[in-house]
Amino acid sequence: MNRRTLLAALPIVAMPGLALAQARDPRRLRVALLPDENASTLIQNAQPLKAHLERVLSREIELVVTTDYSSMIEAMRFGRIEVAYFGPFSYVLAKSRAPGIEPFAVGIERGSPTYQSVIVATADGPVKALGDVRGRPFGFGDQASTSSHLIPRALLLTRAQLKGGDDYRPVHLGTHDAVARAVQNGQVPAGALSKAILDVLFERGTVDRAKVVEITLSDPIPNYPMVMQGNLADPLKAAIRDAFLNLRDPAVLGAFRVQGFAPTTDAAYDILRETARVLELDLGRMRG
Repeated sequence: MNRRTLLAALPIVAMPGLALAQARDPRRLRVALLPDENASTLIQNAQPLKAHLERVLSREIELVVTTDYSSMIEAMRFGRIEVAYFGPFSYVLAKSRAPGIEPFAVGIERGSPTYQSVIVATADGPVKALGDVRGRPFGFGDQASTSSHLIPRALLLTRAQLKGGDDYRPVHLGTHDAVARAVQNGQVPAGALSKAILDVLFERGTVDRAKVVEITLSDPIPNYPMVMQGNLADPLKAAIRDAFLNLRDPAVLGAFRVQGFAPTTDAAYDILRETARVLELDLGRMRG
């Protein structure tokens, strides 16, 4: 069999890199939103973002909300999305599987590129302090979530010497809003989520302030990064970067719960890799 015949006989699935290489300057960009809330709500709130990107990039924009963090990581890994708004830890997991992806912008809140995790409890429930979590179920979001899993898990370990599985029962509920509702309804006596998301849920009336109490806040966490495929054409990468760094429209920024974006690099997320090491997590084996 000569070389030309051999190449023709190879199945397409055996050459994923070829498809990616030919899509360096696509006319349609798939932009993934972190699935930390209800998908329809995320898509609806991001319509101003879609219009903004279509205008400044002169390309068709498809908004994507995957079923969970793991599927979003895999979509980025295999080139099924070009741009993604990752959680900090889900980005670290994605980077461990797809070294070529590039973080380029980070959300700014109250003048800082950081946010916080909050541990909450049912207002009339048995948990009044971190130590009260011992022997009880505790609500986390997705396993790859920063503020709804990694950071609160570290808080329970370092501040209350509570190890998941030994001292309390981890219950993964998927999204931040699911954690807040489960705590509100007493399905779990305590749980953790992003403080920014909790505030939005209070403002919307999705969660009753009278039924959920805040137990403790984490130290500042590097905020959610915008990430792009590293194999995109350089002019397109520059245009995408500028589209976010120059963004000033509150209607568009509202989809991200931030006041603006600033440049960032991979090194900004080393603190999360260190946290994972303290928790003895194997990034290579974590679901995602």
